[in-house]
Amino acid sequence: MSKLVPPHGSDTLKPLMVPEVERNEEIKRAESLKQIRMTSRETSDVIMMAMGAYTPLEGFMGHDDWKGACQDMRLSNGLFWPIPITLSTDRDTANSLKQGEEVALVDDETGEVMGILEFSESYTIDKQWECEHVFRTAEEKHPGVQKVMGQKEVNVAGKVRALSESHYPKTYDYLFMRPAETRAMFSEKGWSTVTAFQTRNPMHRSHEHLAKLAIEMTDGVLIHQVLGALKKGDIPAEVRVKAIDKLLNDYFVPGTAIQAGYPIEMRYAGPREALLHAVFRQNFGCSHLVVGRDHAGAGDYYGPFDAQHIFDHVSSDDLKTRPLKFDMTFFCSKCQNMATGKTCPHPEEDRVTISGTKLREMLSEGRTDVPPEFSRPEVVQILVDWYQKGS
Repeated sequence: MSKLVPPHGSDTLKPLMVPEVERNEEIKRAESLKQIRMTSRETSDVIMMAMGAYTPLEGFMGHDDWKGACQDMRLSNGLFWPIPITLSTDRDTANSLKQGEEVALVDDETGEVMGILEFSESYTIDKQWECEHVFRTAEEKHPGVQKVMGQKEVNVAGKVRALSESHYPKTYDYLFMRPAETRAMFSEKGWSTVTAFQTRNPMHRSHEHLAKLAIEMTDGVLIHQVLGALKKGDIPAEVRVKAIDKLLNDYFVPGTAIQAGYPIEMRYAGPREALLHAVFRQNFGCSHLVVGRDHAGAGDYYGPFDAQHIFDHVSSDDLKTRPLKFDMTFFCSKCQNMATGKTCPHPEEDRVTISGTKLREMLSEGRTDVPPEFSRPEVVQILVDWYQKGS
């Protein structure tokens, strides 16, 4: 029997992918159905459903689940769920659907049929109300708010049967691990406690320090990076993958860290998104999630440690995956190593503060003199090469 944390709200994983032997026939049948064109966020949610990462969801949320997720972080059946997973379409399409009717879910960018929805209901929402609850703001310069406010007029709900996971380039095949696969790998290694390290950036010295602290506290760490769409200015996945591979190979004990990717699109919902990250990391088999400074944040919409504080209001009965909370990390010239405010007594002038935003700014300005206290030279070189090629 597995010693890993159980899937969220279920005894078993619930991937929604149609069995391979039925897939071609279902894709062909979907060509004759009405279509709903999906945004990149909605497509990424279908892939998360397909792989079982959104266990125990069976599809896109109806009105009561949408309202509960926004207002109380609970679905209508009482299950903890901190962010609504919804699908929107135009009013004419929604009005044309009958209960139980099947409709093809098509990625708007590629035209690929990603799944089939069994329609159950349609409903309109107060987009501003959703944003104020989920993002704590309705300002449209917030990237997550932009997505919600840009949704079409009506949400449609229903069970999903997924038909594709192949939305992302073949480059990422070796990183694309489903929850069943990470769980099998952890069990094979004899791990029972696993820490997920969420990243959408190449790993600098602070990231490295936190990941190594996690290895000290649990059996191993899953470096789990976003392969979905990001916001303007973020470094693309293929560059991050190369940089993280180099860091793990040169600076980590072999067998203590695994790099993998997952297809979700960031919502930049700060505290609420940290909880969502913990929910689906539980499905991947992770007992802990590193929650550092400004987890899943955007701009100055959230306090630097709001994403940590929100876990204090969620019990382990509702969410098995628990946070590893860390203070702001920095390099101390007096201590001559990485430290936090809890371990270093020296004043501000002795501290080299490190952030992904600061590193990107330095590189975008053409600087190649990034100090080794900030990022490993081998990692910096990979990033410099990319920026010099005209990123």
